[in-house]
Amino acid sequence: MIIKNAKFLISAQKLSQCPNLGLPEIALLGRSNVGKSSFINAITNNSKLAKTSNKPGKTRLINLFDFDSKYIVADLPGYGYAQVSREMQNDWQKNLEEYLLNRDTLKLLIQFIDSRHEIQKNDLQMQEWIMHHNLPSIVVATKIDLTSKSKIFSKLNELKKVTKREVFPFSATDKRYNDAIIKYLDETLI
Repeated sequence: MIIKNAKFLISAQKLSQCPNLGLPEIALLGRSNVGKSSFINAITNNSKLAKTSNKPGKTRLINLFDFDSKYIVADLPGYGYAQVSREMQNDWQKNLEEYLLNRDTLKLLIQFIDSRHEIQKNDLQMQEWIMHHNLPSIVVATKIDLTSKSKIFSKLNELKKVTKREVFPFSATDKRYNDAIIKYLDETLI
């Protein structure tokens, strides 16, 4: 399974600036630098589609991408570390909550968690917020290729136990994990 025709649509600061194309939408949530943009590039096989950076906090807007005219993927600013003012962080939070709670076409949230580390406090806070609002979601364990092979299975099971959601392994460099995620998205959204 591959995404054949993915394209960038728009960067929007808030919900009112997001076009409604009548397609189901997926929102990507996670800490800064967890690999959301790399995920977009890997599953579309286009390393230049979403901008990536080694510096946390580069994604500052809601970036919308069209995947084969089947669904829209929204790459959202990361939570956690960002070198911006408290006022800007509060604006992001307000705009993102509005988007996540009021976007009619939003059908699934994907929470990205770095598999190399213990689950972080702000990951747990985001999970609680998702559960509190009863939003459909899954977890993608990123950078799985950097986790010891002997620990991958136990790490995925730990994430399933803690998050109480379906967990998919993912690596931007090891493409063998992509098909299962794309299959899940196609079966869930189309």
